[in-house]
Amino acid sequence: MITRDLRDAIARAAAAAGFAPADPGLRPGGRPGRYASSVAFELGKDPRETAGHLAPLLTREPWIARADVTGPGYLTITVTPEALTAVGDRIAQAGPDSARSEALRGVTLQAQPAADLLAAATWEEARAALAAELTARLAVAAGATVIAPGHPERRREPPPAGSHPAAGASATFRSEEERGKAAAIGESYGAAARGTAAGERSAAGERDGRPVAAAVAFAGLDTVRFSLARAVPGRPVRIDPAKIARYVPDNPAYAVRYAHARAASGVRWAAASRGPEAAPRCPPADPGELALLDALSWLPERVATAARRGRPDEFARYLEQLASVTIATLSGASHPGSARAPGTGKLTVARAAQTGLAAGLELLGVSAPDRL
Repeated sequence: MITRDLRDAIARAAAAAGFAPADPGLRPGGRPGRYASSVAFELGKDPRETAGHLAPLLTREPWIARADVTGPGYLTITVTPEALTAVGDRIAQAGPDSARSEALRGVTLQAQPAADLLAAATWEEARAALAAELTARLAVAAGATVIAPGHPERRREPPPAGSHPAAGASATFRSEEERGKAAAIGESYGAAARGTAAGERSAAGERDGRPVAAAVAFAGLDTVRFSLARAVPGRPVRIDPAKIARYVPDNPAYAVRYAHARAASGVRWAAASRGPEAAPRCPPADPGELALLDALSWLPERVATAARRGRPDEFARYLEQLASVTIATLSGASHPGSARAPGTGKLTVARAAQTGLAAGLELLGVSAPDRL
């Protein structure tokens, strides 16, 4: 998307100015369609002078409206309104590939086994195993090469669409044996928690010595995976199954999947009421739509940054922010599925949000339901 295009544009400008390749250091620029880059601090001795060389080269790109040198040497790049509004169609057309890039091309890391959460003895053990798995998955999506230990010829490619829980699925297990194991633990957990308030059930799981498996049995694998994915390394990990199982907006494990379902509902509603080909084209215009498209434009960059830093929790929290903007925007009166008739260009925004959230959840190995 735009951040992926900016990486390429900045690389071309740096090469044309005689500089070596460097990470663009992209960050939000303060409003939709504006992006900041710290690349000049990686090139040359005088960042402001370097940024001054790069700015006019960047404005040669037809989709970049302006490039300004700000502060001690930052580049502030503003894309055209057409480039920002095109994000919706581009994401919808790209599908799962909307989260992928070549930002980590040339980086090689060891493959990690899929995290076996049912076998984890502690929450920290489960978090560490899942973080290792997700870091590798995100790195592959960002263009890195993942090699099986001891087998350099075995390379891992980006996971194909649908390789993880499909839309509409709930907690998913790798085998019937794993499902049976979770069910048995759940029965034991339920017996231990019988007569106990919901908020005390996690304590019952702790006493049983299998807190993670007990949480999976109670709240579902998707819910536990997302909750662990967002856990910050270096901090104590304690997850209450009763809390993460709640269907409330302030529960991130629910909110991100609900946002996907809300977007899917908008797409269905618009298609049923007008027909997918009948809606006339008009670009998104209101501030909420532009904020949502701007958030979606960061999808491949957030994947790459989380992989580079070994911090899948940062990507999970980006999805939370994306979900929040999605829900706020699609709940507006002019959007598909709201009480009033939709504005006719809104289908693209809803479809883009659905596609982007599905791509992100797939990378976390979490299902993206069409209904919740």
